[in-house]
Amino acid sequence: MSRTPLTSATASAVGPYSHGIDDGRYVFCSGQTPVDPSTGRLHTGGVAEQTHQCFDHLFSVLADGGLGSDDVIKVNVYLRDMDDFEAMNRAYQERFTAPYPARTTIAVAGLPLDARVEIELVARRDPSP
Repeated sequence: MSRTPLTSATASAVGPYSHGIDDGRYVFCSGQTPVDPSTGRLHTGGVAEQTHQCFDHLFSVLADGGLGSDDVIKVNVYLRDMDDFEAMNRAYQERFTAPYPARTTIAVAGLPLDARVEIELVARRDPSP
């Protein structure tokens, strides 16, 4: 099995992992927190703005592999506070078109840099030749 790393100039890694791994059929994107690439610090603003920043990073990683939001099949969203669910959900809906990817959203005790949200996803290459 091949394991080709994907990267993005806007995404950040705070440990020994790749932004994304392409196995030839699927792309697995590591969780992204809403770090502002211009400052290297957590994006200020509410969970909607932070959600958009996470997707900016993730879609940039996908673009490195020649994929986009329509190729996403599964998303995992980690929220520090479930009271943010509605605002995150509205921002999420702006980033995809129907049929939406499968999704899991869970609350966690904490996230790196005290972020309000972290998002990871899986995308699939078009299986047709």
